[in-house]
Amino acid sequence: MGSKERILRQKEQTRANILKAARQIVKQEGWQGLSMRKIADKIEYTAPIIYEYFSSKEAILQELTCKGFQLLSKDLDEAKKKYDDPVEQLECMWMAYWDFAHNNKEMYQLMYGVQMTCCSQSTPESDHPYDLITEVIGEIMKSDDEDVVMQKYFTFFSVIHGLISINMLSQGLGDDMNKQILKDAITGITRTLHP
Repeated sequence: MGSKERILRQKEQTRANILKAARQIVKQEGWQGLSMRKIADKIEYTAPIIYEYFSSKEAILQELTCKGFQLLSKDLDEAKKKYDDPVEQLECMWMAYWDFAHNNKEMYQLMYGVQMTCCSQSTPESDHPYDLITEVIGEIMKSDDEDVVMQKYFTFFSVIHGLISINMLSQGLGDDMNKQILKDAITGITRTLHP
């Protein structure tokens, strides 16, 4: 391996270490505790080195947001592949969405602005979960009317995101009760999709 390749690999590793350190800090202190100085201390570099990779804390947040949407899209795609029936796919995808939010609480907060300001810039990564789910909704509805499909998506999203947000802000009703409420909501809304 040449020196150029080694240098590039080291730069990518440093970049990954910065993002990993940021996530670790957030898990311990929350998003309000994140700073360039703390990231530098965590990876034992000086703050100016961090600025060579990311121009600001907001740039790190944007990168983490994109990574979060990539992970969510992967989970949704895997959930969809478990079933051939679109109704089962849709339920499994929304359950995967729920699980993602609870397994990646800090990432979800950043992606959707729960208890913080999110990086609201639309990117291909942030649009992909919407695209995956609306494709299945359109298939169930046997409709390519984008406005109607979008309305149904946001009906689902409002209920599910609302339930997730309530649980992130308070203790909620317990996992079993929440999952039953979630399944009831998914089933109820899915019934309205059939032509």
